[in-house]
Amino acid sequence: MITTADTATDTPQWFRNALEAPREERVAEVEGCPIHYYRWGATTKPGLLLVHGGAAHAQWWSFLAPMLARDYCVAALDMSGHGDSGRRELYPRELWALELMKVCRHAQLDRNGPPIIVGHSLGGLVTIVAASLYGEQMAGAVIIDSPVIKPDPESQEGRQGRAFRNPKVYPTLEEAITHFHLIPFQPCDNAFIVEHVARHSLKQIDGGWTWKFDPAVFERVSLKPMNDYLADTHCRVAVLRGELSDLVPPETGQYMYELLNRNAPIIEIPQAYHHLILDQPLAFIAALRAVLADWEHSLPRQPTTRKR
Repeated sequence: MITTADTATDTPQWFRNALEAPREERVAEVEGCPIHYYRWGATTKPGLLLVHGGAAHAQWWSFLAPMLARDYCVAALDMSGHGDSGRRELYPRELWALELMKVCRHAQLDRNGPPIIVGHSLGGLVTIVAASLYGEQMAGAVIIDSPVIKPDPESQEGRQGRAFRNPKVYPTLEEAITHFHLIPFQPCDNAFIVEHVARHSLKQIDGGWTWKFDPAVFERVSLKPMNDYLADTHCRVAVLRGELSDLVPPETGQYMYELLNRNAPIIEIPQAYHHLILDQPLAFIAALRAVLADWEHSLPRQPTTRKR
């Protein structure tokens, strides 16, 4: 739970500068559904797509994307069923993965070569699916605290999904914001960031304000287990996890490392929980920049037979 007190004096300059950075707001049509996204930076630069987690939206990236736009053309989308995008009857991850690729094309992120896709939580799982199905069209995939667990890679996420099944309606926006909380629960000292994403998580309907996401996004309709998709990725992969994350503890990171045939870095963000892009945003940006800089100056290793 958060309060809506005026925290302007506590908001750091880097955050204010990021939200004031110029951006474009666009919509791509994918399989009959409007997919909303933002874009920062020039299309003459390499492309980078940012993918949010379950029940989240593109605004989770709005204070980070400008810090990447110096070197990349950056886009952040609302997957179908989230944010300001349209809804579908079903949400297989394979269709979400297609949305990622179609938005990359619509935003011209592939204008100067294959784009890199960065996904957090559910968005990281979708990014893994994209790297398996469309890896030859990607320069790399960065997976952020997304649990791929043996034998049931979706077990913990399923428990999260149950927490979102019955979104309530609140009489005012300010009251609704006070009911926003992170799932899984964790501390976050950056109240100004939490308030920002909470405010953009809501929409006005008859009778008040409610959350933008479609509860059906948590229904399991994908074609095969995530561990199979991770083992079959066809591009560079890096994994970032929070040191204090309950969803991706060290043993899960090790399992993912084995699935990737020990051919991808597993990077731990100190003092970070699952929502590390909120609680340790600058440490995350530093780690991501380091990964991307290394990829720019080294050749990818050839894929080998992957372990299951």
